[in-house]
Amino acid sequence: MSQKDLLMLEHDGNRVVLITGCSPGGLGPEVARAIRLTGADIFITTRDIAKGKQVAQELLSDGKPGKVEVIQVDLGSLESVRAGAQDFLRKSGNKLNVLVNNAGELEEINLYSGHFYLFHLVKDALIASASPSFNSRVVSLSSAAHRYGKIDFDDLNFEHTEYNPFAAYSQSKLANAYFANEVDRRYQSRGVRAFSVHPGGIITLLSRYLPSTKEIEEHPVISKLLQNPAQGASTTVWAAIAKELEGKGGLYLDETAEAERVTEDVPSYSGGYGANTFDPQAEEKLWAESLKLVGLRD
Repeated sequence: MSQKDLLMLEHDGNRVVLITGCSPGGLGPEVARAIRLTGADIFITTRDIAKGKQVAQELLSDGKPGKVEVIQVDLGSLESVRAGAQDFLRKSGNKLNVLVNNAGELEEINLYSGHFYLFHLVKDALIASASPSFNSRVVSLSSAAHRYGKIDFDDLNFEHTEYNPFAAYSQSKLANAYFANEVDRRYQSRGVRAFSVHPGGIITLLSRYLPSTKEIEEHPVISKLLQNPAQGASTTVWAAIAKELEGKGGLYLDETAEAERVTEDVPSYSGGYGANTFDPQAEEKLWAESLKLVGLRD
């Protein structure tokens, strides 16, 4: 992030931030690196504990104050999520100011439900940690691809229809936006606000849909919009701790700003949100279905 961006962030060394999906080379470590500059204690999750320790060691090498701890979590396993949440709460002293649901390699609803379950396991800490000067925050990584998404409530996991990677991806990113909208609606009165974020055209995310990195880099339009992970982390970091977002929530953010609604003919790599991004009825229905998936009651 630029110096100008950093000046807009809330600097408070007493905060605790939990960031999922922090494997080397992705957005997670860059989000952690930027937030760490505010003096916060950082907890990162990874499926592979060795890779997580590698990231933590690199982050700590800057000599800045604040700790970095690794929590092992496989978001595809509710048992792992539960164990990871317990480990985090024990190590953080039941304190949590910001939850960043960053893990982006998620295409199936049963993996989205891992984030949903994690939120429910740590929400009491979020509520208890909220203050008049800084509401606790939940940041949900979405994507402009959500504009092509549709929640198939009859077949959330493609068990009865042919699996399509992009359909699954766009559905999961729409689900992430719905999750943030519903969290904000349900918990803002208790001091918890939520945002969904489009991180931009990140080569690590786009590479799964185009045959090669070279094709991405040579695309006449996409190549001009590509960001590296450090650049792509900016909006997520802004959503997590920017001063100007205090008292706000339920927003879809893009390019460190509230995104604009765009028409269907605007390509997804240009960002923006669509007509499907805010749908209270569908959001409430997905919430109810998600509770069933993870075996919880409202």
